[in-house]
Order: sequence, then structure tokens, then C-alpha cells
Amino acid sequence: MTANVTALFDNIWQQYIEVTPSAKSIQALLGNGNDVINDHVAYRTFNNEKVGLQTLAKHLIALGYTECGQYDFAAKKLTAKHYEHSDDTMPKVFISELRVEEFSPQVQQIINTLVEQLPENVSDQENFLYSGKQWQVSSDDYQTLLAESEYAAWLAAWGYRANHFTVSINHLEGYETIEDVNNALKAAGYLLNTSGGEVKGNEAVKLEQSSTLADKSKVSFTDKVLEIPSCFYEFAKRYPLANGELYTGFVAASADKIFESTDAK
Repeated sequence: MTANVTALFDNIWQQYIEVTPSAKSIQALLGNGNDVINDHVAYRTFNNEKVGLQTLAKHLIALGYTECGQYDFAAKKLTAKHYEHSDDTMPKVFISELRVEEFSPQVQQIINTLVEQLPENVSDQENFLYSGKQWQVSSDDYQTLLAESEYAAWLAAWGYRANHFTVSINHLEGYETIEDVNNALKAAGYLLNTSGGEVKGNEAVKLEQSSTLADKSKVSFTDKVLEIPSCFYEFAKRYPLANGELYTGFVAASADKIFESTDAK
């Protein structure tokens, strides 16, 4: 079972670094040439039955993952859940879905048209979690989505792939604090997401997070090719609960700011 999980994340990682080359060099920087442990991987989707949160999660549940938390992002109109594997060296997975019905009729129509292009059983594809963009979208529709929801625009452009991986600072050698990691990244020339501060969260909420700004990569729309934000790399430091075990959940207020790592700058 663990071998199957490892194979899945190897495929997800390979797809991710194709449009996020900085992640590979950051991993080498922080790991000193060794592999790093990933705290979690994040996904985006729409709350359409064909591709909703639960359809992504079924691939994980089949590999031994269980649902461990639910979150609401009112401003961004998102619902999210996170999943954990019994082997805690396997990354947690954070899946969010956009509440499409809360947007303008124009945005709803664009999103529904995208999803209608997909086969009914699209989520049954073995490679669904790293299948990428399986619909056609124009640059005009991308811009319309972007005006109301960066999240929706990113998903329309990139499809089904990891939005980000997250380094577990707790498992890094040579880095005690999230500030140590951030300073190493900045010294190497990487730009950090400063929305809500470079560090989101604190020891009181048992989780500190930071992230790079997304790389940029070219996307082929139906009418033109544009270079837009792709994916980013996140860094998480977890603190122990009263029972001594590390907190494994997520902090909505912090995650809300992490989402902004893919905003066009």
C-alpha cells in the first residue's frame, strides 16, 4: 500500500516540477542533497459532482487515507478537507473546492462549460490527480474568471495537478525555525509570499507556514499563449499538542493567505 502511495506522489511531483522548476532547486538547497519530507500536498477543484472534492479524495481513500478535518473560507467561497495516511511519513493532502453557485452567472457559465467538456467518468482515471487541463479555455474566459476568483482562473488554466507541495520543517536537518528557512530562501534569491506577513500562524495555533511566490509558466489557451503564475512551494513547522503529538490539522486564517501565493504580481 505504501509503495502505491509513493508511486502516486512521485507522479504528482514530476508533473509539479515541470511548471515549478524552483521547487527542485529549493529541495536541493534545504535538503543538502537529500530528499525532504513533504508535510502536505494541496489541490483545487470545483464543487461540481463530476469533479468535486470527494471525487479527488476517493483516489486517496483507496490508498489508506482518511478524512481528518474540514474548513470554510467564506471570502474565497471555498470548502476544504484534509486527509491523512496511517504512515505519517506520507504527505497529508489538503483538497479545496470552489462553491461555484456563489459567483456571478457569467463565471458560473464559464466553469460549467469547462466541466461539461470532461467525460462523465473523468475522475475514475488512474492518473486523474496528475492529469492536468483536460478542457479548452480561452484567454478571455481566463481573464473573466481572474477578475472574480484567482482560484477559479488558476484551476481553469492548469487543471488537475498539485497546486503546491509543502516541506516539513520538523523533518529538516539544520533548520530549527521557519525564520531560518525563510532567510535561507531569501539569501538564495527566492521571493516569499508576504500576504499576512512572511510567517502565517504561530506556536499558539500549533502551525507556522510560509511560501514562495508561484513560478511562472506558459499556458496554451484556445486563442493565445500566456505566461501566468503556475505553482509554488510551501514550508510548514508544526508544534506539539498537550499530549506531545504534533498538531496535524490546518489553520484556516493562515491557509487563506497561502492561497494568495498564485496571485499575479
